Amino acid sequence: MCFPSQKDGVLTTETVLQYFISFTWLRSTIAFFQCLLFAPQNRNLTDVSILCKYTHLHKLELQNNKVKDLSCVSHMPALAILDASHNEISEFFGFQAPKNLKVVNFSHNRMTKMRDLSEFSSLSKLTLDNNNFSEICGLEPCVKLTHLSLANNKISRISSVDKAPLIQLNLSGNKLTRIEGLENQLNLQVLDLSHNQISSLNGLQNIHMLCLLNLQKNMISEIQECKHIRNLLLLRDLNLLENPVQDQPDYRLSVVFLLQHLTALDQENVSPEEKVSAVNKYDPPLELVAARDHMKHLVYQMMQPQLLYDSTLPGVDSPYPMLVLTGPQCCGKRELAHRLCQELCEYFAYGICHTTRGAYFGEEDGVDYHFVTEEDFQNMILMGKFIQTVEYAGRRYGLSRDAVEEVAREGLACCVHMELEGVLSLKNSHFEPRYILLIPTQVEKYVEHLKNRDLYSPAQIDLAVSRVEMYADTNRQHPGFFDNVIASDDWDEAFQTLKQVVKEYLVVEEPGREESARQTGLYPSMHIHTTTRTKSGLNQDWSRIKPTPGLKWPQNMANENSVA
Repeated sequence: MCFPSQKDGVLTTETVLQYFISFTWLRSTIAFFQCLLFAPQNRNLTDVSILCKYTHLHKLELQNNKVKDLSCVSHMPALAILDASHNEISEFFGFQAPKNLKVVNFSHNRMTKMRDLSEFSSLSKLTLDNNNFSEICGLEPCVKLTHLSLANNKISRISSVDKAPLIQLNLSGNKLTRIEGLENQLNLQVLDLSHNQISSLNGLQNIHMLCLLNLQKNMISEIQECKHIRNLLLLRDLNLLENPVQDQPDYRLSVVFLLQHLTALDQENVSPEEKVSAVNKYDPPLELVAARDHMKHLVYQMMQPQLLYDSTLPGVDSPYPMLVLTGPQCCGKRELAHRLCQELCEYFAYGICHTTRGAYFGEEDGVDYHFVTEEDFQNMILMGKFIQTVEYAGRRYGLSRDAVEEVAREGLACCVHMELEGVLSLKNSHFEPRYILLIPTQVEKYVEHLKNRDLYSPAQIDLAVSRVEMYADTNRQHPGFFDNVIASDDWDEAFQTLKQVVKEYLVVEEPGREESARQTGLYPSMHIHTTTRTKSGLNQDWSRIKPTPGLKWPQNMANENSVA
């Protein structure tokens, strides 16, 4: 449509009437048009005072002009929507407040200072982009404000927004160096802080409704900063483009792992395959860790000259008798393993594992562990020396083939202790031990025991306690995974129960048959007779297996899972 030209940028009555008449074709009454006025745009208007006469206006659009004075709005009590963007206005809300004013756009003007908006309590959306504001103030009375945009100003600190029930907040292109003042924004869903100088995500922890977070072109350099937003479970879209953190190795997988609820990262969708890869890399399931560990050692073993091991005799189809004590840190498994081997030395000998940790007070090298350097441990892996290895609390532990073979050469069953990860790895091997879980049932007593040893930091104690539940969950979720479960709150009581359980495993043959058995078998006093657990924990009959006389695993033991 065409409008008469204005003299010197002044909006005239003729122009306004022409504007109204142009819409009469669309509606039946002029009264309606007094409520909705879309004033001429891009016409270099400087004076719109004529609009004081139009008191029933509901919507006023004056964008892309040269207006400096909006005092005419004081005469529009029904005004609800005002767009005066791209003008030359310098005074912030320089008019009396229309009581129903809800939406205001003052972007691309010349405003420098905000004032108290107590009179504008109905505001719900305020856009102030591309002005010269250096401070946010005066917004406390705006208790209905849900959308606020102050992009491309000079703001260095977030303030005055804690009482506004914001849903969307845009502060991109400012001078922010940290995130603050958002602790009470419980409804905030969209937050744009791009193009600032922010180096930490601290300050976002409590915004649990946040769905989209834009931090493009800031100073975030550490992947661990994502831990501050790890509990924002509704966060789906995160943008960290043009931050130093992108130069970190495996940046994308690391962020996807820490924030597994994301569906988009850096403007690219996060695929299910990425999430699986991230979990497998940084927190793989124990079963996957065990499978990798077993495959690694198997490959390195195959690269070495092949030998006939003592533990495979007298028949390759016969399972070598082993006993594995497992449980969380300081549950007594090492101490009870030593004691069992001492009292039942005619049946068992202790299998000494290797570790890269230092010896604790009272421990002896070659008795409790083989204490080795990280380099020596790695060389043993490359030489195919280990059956299984695990890493716990930053230290490595491993059961070597030689440790088992030294016991096997003595004609005894090998008794070892290990963490759950080691059990899972060993279950992938050809060995088929009996597994006994020693588990604390009184957490307070267990924590006190850890503290009394004066060896562990609070973080290490917390980790040990959390693993108690992991062992318990494994026992509940995988029936038959452990052959027996014994409470280890009192080590003396636990040992008596352990000894009784092991004696039930052991069945001594008749004296008349023993001499004959000694002449025919490698293990002169042992006989295995059991119901086996397959690698998945299921049972199948092994009653036919009788490699050597003397020691028996009773057929029903695989189905027993008792807590003493």
